[in-house]
Amino acid sequence: MTEFIPPGTRFFDLPSPFPMKRGGALHGARVAFETWGTLNAARDNAILIVTGLSPDAHAASNHGNPEPGWWEPMLGPGKPIDSDRWFVICVNSLGSCKGSTGPASLNPDTGALYRLDFPDLSVEDGADAAAHVVRGLGIAQLACMIGNSMGGMTALALLARHPGLARTHINISGAARALPFSIAIRSLQREAIRLDPDWNHGRYDDERYPESGMRMARKLGVITYRSALEWDGRFGRVRLESDRRDDEDPFGLEFEVESYLEGHARRFVRRFDPNCYLYLSRSMDWFDIGDYCTARSGDSEGNTRAGLASIRVDKALAIGVHTDILFPPQQQEEIADGLRASGADAQFLPLPSPQGHDAFLVDIGRFGPAVAAFLAGL
Repeated sequence: MTEFIPPGTRFFDLPSPFPMKRGGALHGARVAFETWGTLNAARDNAILIVTGLSPDAHAASNHGNPEPGWWEPMLGPGKPIDSDRWFVICVNSLGSCKGSTGPASLNPDTGALYRLDFPDLSVEDGADAAAHVVRGLGIAQLACMIGNSMGGMTALALLARHPGLARTHINISGAARALPFSIAIRSLQREAIRLDPDWNHGRYDDERYPESGMRMARKLGVITYRSALEWDGRFGRVRLESDRRDDEDPFGLEFEVESYLEGHARRFVRRFDPNCYLYLSRSMDWFDIGDYCTARSGDSEGNTRAGLASIRVDKALAIGVHTDILFPPQQQEEIADGLRASGADAQFLPLPSPQGHDAFLVDIGRFGPAVAAFLAGL
């Protein structure tokens, strides 16, 4: 299996050994990252972006890679995250297959791929790795830390484990803990991969690859990334033209929405490693900022509030979307309330986008002004 690494990606070598939260350590590990803008003389204009499960470090076009990135409309000169003012860093998650060390990387102890010998991965491991990148670039404190989706979890873990590393925080469609619905969906995604015979307990290759399992996992994910409102408005009950149907398959694709999911899944399956997907998915299920509550009790919500209240930032913005079923807006409201309890000037902004969890990637008309206004006040 080969890693998919965008041109222009840079690498930061982590300390060796790099201890993992749930046990074990990595040797010779690295983190992929990219940057935009210029770090000023005071080194106080840096912003760190931590991502969701599947994105790489290429958030936007830059000198190293002119191809559009996954957040192209949001980041760059004159854009909401203005690289004329800010020095922006985006890191690829530890455990990914897009440059950072993960299950698809070579294990220096054996010379073979880690596969399932990779240590148990937690969101906190990704947070610690990102913190090493920031400090390795000579930055004592970030002006702002931005986390999207899983990155919202990573950001909270970093702020809890590395006090003072960021002055402010924007949490976009993130969460302080995994909810049962999200855990259930991710559990089904992992099961789809593991039940594919070609997964072979993680020992697949390019010829025998768990394509069906990855397709099913991706389809489940895409369904939850958008909303029923958008699916209805975008596809309705429109059927495929006869020349796009397989009449030999009595249960084949019949509706436009099915064709969209199939095409989206097929584009994804060979661009993301299945074992990396399993590890990153499970790391989200395990995460709970309530673990950082100094006096844990049987009250899960109380522990979460106390964990959030232990984080110290000057100012924060938590943005959610009414139609998000994967990270519903009450989770972002919980983040804002918890950070406000710690003394931060924290605001919750619910947006009426019809596009569900993925709205922050596509509904820039709503998200862009909110992010730009927050950063303009710094």
